[in-house]
Amino acid sequence: MVVAYYKEMAFDVAKNVYEPAEDTFLLADNLDVCKEERVLELGTGCGLLAILAANAGAKVVATDINPAALKCARANAVAHGVEKSIDFRLGDLFEPVVGEHFDLVIFNPPYLPVEPEEALCGPLDRAWEAGPNGRRIIDRFLRELSNHLTPNGRVLFVQSSLANISKTLRVLETRGFKVNIIHKKFPFEKLYLLRCFIAPK
Repeated sequence: MVVAYYKEMAFDVAKNVYEPAEDTFLLADNLDVCKEERVLELGTGCGLLAILAANAGAKVVATDINPAALKCARANAVAHGVEKSIDFRLGDLFEPVVGEHFDLVIFNPPYLPVEPEEALCGPLDRAWEAGPNGRRIIDRFLRELSNHLTPNGRVLFVQSSLANISKTLRVLETRGFKVNIIHKKFPFEKLYLLRCFIAPK
């Protein structure tokens, strides 16, 4: 067990659970949540972002494909006193929320390009392994995203320059999204934070 910190808030991170890093903190620093909004976080990990949203007064659904992550996130929610505001659900991407719509969708997807013969596919490895071009998860996410947003809904997610950010922007545009981008440079990549909403017709 390790402990991650964000603005003096402590989050326990169990074995086989993704430890919050620069991508998580980039999302956290730009999280804009209104009271009573319905928020979905895909791949919640230790629950840091879901807990921040719940602290802001949102009603949150937090999903993860990793049972250890959900157990960890639930324990952190209890520790921060917001467990009644977060519904934890096990499943892959949007599978646990079929037919549901949200004011905000948050996602820190796997985006590391990994060849099949190099993939480890363990519970923790799945948090960053994303196929040969780094897009195995992000392409599925983009295909299903519009089906889960309210009319004024928005999306906040991160992506690496290693996973063809230009393609992501083209796909979002064809689906009617307007995108605001923040990027942060690291030695081997840029991380892009995308804030998206469906443009009025």
